[in-house]
Amino acid sequence: MRDQIRKYTLKLISDRSALAGEIAFAALDDTLLSDGNAELALLAGETISRLNCLGLVVARSSLPFADLLVRRARQEDSRIIPHDTETRTFLHDIPFLRQRELTGDVAASIARLLGNRKGVIVEGVGIVASGAVTIEQAYINYSSVFHSTFVKYLQDVLNEGFLLSGEADIFNSFRSEWLRPLSAEGLVFRTGPLIEPEEIIREVETVGRYTVERGLVDSFFGNISARAGDMIYISQTAASLDELAGCIDPVPMDNSSTTGITASSELLAHRRIYEESGARVILHGHPKFAVVMSMLCEEKDCPIKDCWKDCPKVRFLGDTPVVAGEIGAGGLAKRVPPVIGGPGKAIVYGHGVFTIGRLDFGEAFCALVEVENWCRDEYFRLLAERGLK
Repeated sequence: MRDQIRKYTLKLISDRSALAGEIAFAALDDTLLSDGNAELALLAGETISRLNCLGLVVARSSLPFADLLVRRARQEDSRIIPHDTETRTFLHDIPFLRQRELTGDVAASIARLLGNRKGVIVEGVGIVASGAVTIEQAYINYSSVFHSTFVKYLQDVLNEGFLLSGEADIFNSFRSEWLRPLSAEGLVFRTGPLIEPEEIIREVETVGRYTVERGLVDSFFGNISARAGDMIYISQTAASLDELAGCIDPVPMDNSSTTGITASSELLAHRRIYEESGARVILHGHPKFAVVMSMLCEEKDCPIKDCWKDCPKVRFLGDTPVVAGEIGAGGLAKRVPPVIGGPGKAIVYGHGVFTIGRLDFGEAFCALVEVENWCRDEYFRLLAERGLK
């Protein structure tokens, strides 16, 4: 168990989603085990003892966005409702406790909120997330909250501006110190076409790791595949893209085998993209600025309420088409394939980016980087245009 705690502590640090030295995990099996920052470990242990779960993480986020969202919220609010796909699908909403509410039995208050949610924000303390049966799940849920609050805060700043004293300085510090240049520089890709199964699997494992290391996907979300003849080699559902060894499924294009049962929930979308585009590889990530910009719409008085699934329009961010669509076997599998073939890339509303390679992953990875960089530049251009620097 301690090895798992150590592993996911290091992941939070390498993800840059939590501060080193400000992370604690607790696990409850036959006995209670807590490890990490002493103060946070005590809170984690007291909280998990009140829950029906095995793993719990308490960590101070590397960015103050979660706390800023709490401070910006109306006094009568007790939760944040981001509109990205991860929140809608997995979190639903993110409850929070304000600092002034941290009196009495704080662990009991946190446990009460975590009873029917996967993660909560505790102002001044950090993000607390539970894992029903594994420490890994606690890490995943923490990552989802971090991703969703990042996206929500950037979206709110663009729409509402800075509302708090000192907020502009905090934001500028994030821009100058936390953000890093994004590129494919230094990465090595196998030259396609990729034919042999072992070669394909090794390359899928490598590129999946690149995608995580360069910050193009959060948590365990995102997927990757390659096609050779009548077979698709695709990452399994819930597989971490930086740990794909043993988690890549060979699935027949004609769906004539049950091997697709454990494959990514986006298998149908991948299959249809291959059928309509002639691509050999597909990469799907959740880069944050692309997610933010995909939800920016200038349409006024639009009757559509569920934009993420019902919007019939194809919008553009630069030369990248943006479409709506439910994940899995829903609208995404219908709307992405018709638009991705020409530009080699497409964005799904609130969800992420799909890119293709006609020969190998070098093209798909560089396209993913280019889309995110364009969206990042456009985001800051719009901020400046609105007088927010």
